[in-house]
Amino acid sequence: MQHLPKVCASSNWAYIGSTIKGRVQLSFITRSLIKAKSPKDLRNCHYTTSRKMMMEMSEASRNDPVSNPLPEKDDKATYASGSSKSEDGALSCGYSSFRGKRPSMEDFYDVKISKIDGTTVCLFGIFDGHGGSRAAEFLKNHLFNSLLKHPDFFTNTRLAISQTYQQIDKDFLESVKDTFRDDGSTASTAVLVGNHLYVANVGDSRTVISKSGQAIPLSEDHKPNRSDERKRIEDAGGVVMWAGTWRVGGVLAMSRAFGNRMLKQFVVAEPDIQDQEINEEIELLVLASDGLWDVVPNEDAVSLATTEEEPEAAALKLVDTAFTRGSADNITCIVVKFHHEKSEPVDHK
Repeated sequence: MQHLPKVCASSNWAYIGSTIKGRVQLSFITRSLIKAKSPKDLRNCHYTTSRKMMMEMSEASRNDPVSNPLPEKDDKATYASGSSKSEDGALSCGYSSFRGKRPSMEDFYDVKISKIDGTTVCLFGIFDGHGGSRAAEFLKNHLFNSLLKHPDFFTNTRLAISQTYQQIDKDFLESVKDTFRDDGSTASTAVLVGNHLYVANVGDSRTVISKSGQAIPLSEDHKPNRSDERKRIEDAGGVVMWAGTWRVGGVLAMSRAFGNRMLKQFVVAEPDIQDQEINEEIELLVLASDGLWDVVPNEDAVSLATTEEEPEAAALKLVDTAFTRGSADNITCIVVKFHHEKSEPVDHK
């Protein structure tokens, strides 16, 4: 995955991506890094190259930063990391993404930070593809842009998230209706409007917060053997069976996902949404694909993230830990740190 951080000054958006020029540059860089064994091996080279590329790419991205989707990923790329922060300094975020032991990269992520009508709006997303990368890439390209255009985004954010998730699922299925592939993807997203956080989840990616040092999951993995999920699937005429792990129809190891048109009657994209106010007890937020959560418990993730001052370093440490512990999947995570001493109270209704 070749995404590197850049800031588009013309629209005040901070977001993750790269231009075609940047994509060619990174392909050259990753060819020299292909022998690296873990994220730790790549770290020193990445810090030097990504900062230079960020400056070169930002100018080329000025024309249409919101509607222009993040570019196609280069499967030659094995690793990326970067960081961003809010204009008022109230939060900073870092991300790290590693192909790991998989032959191709099917994880995608997106970060958008802006101020709209005086309100800070931050969007963080992890999209873990299965059966191919197209569904995850579609989410990266369209989900947040569509959400921000929803007429009720500020007045009823929870409704806007739910409706946008399900509409994007329909849009993706329409876009691939004439193909023979059946890609799918998870989505775990955190949407911060002022000081109100909404976490929405479809699939088995996960979002966890650290509250007064305690790890608290803000999403519950959608697994077919969950009693409520199993009942929903069976009520719809589906079946959950054991095939190495619990699977819908003996095929899919998660009970909700974007895409997966052959199982769409049972595998829905309706998100579970939790929300809460961000106060001084909330220290940080970790979003990650199951490549991390398969081997790193919630408590370990929070504990490891708090040992690093910079969120990018925390994300790097989490990805490296997952790889060291034997994760066989793509590994992607975003760490968001809140700096309450710099934040101002926001009255958001």
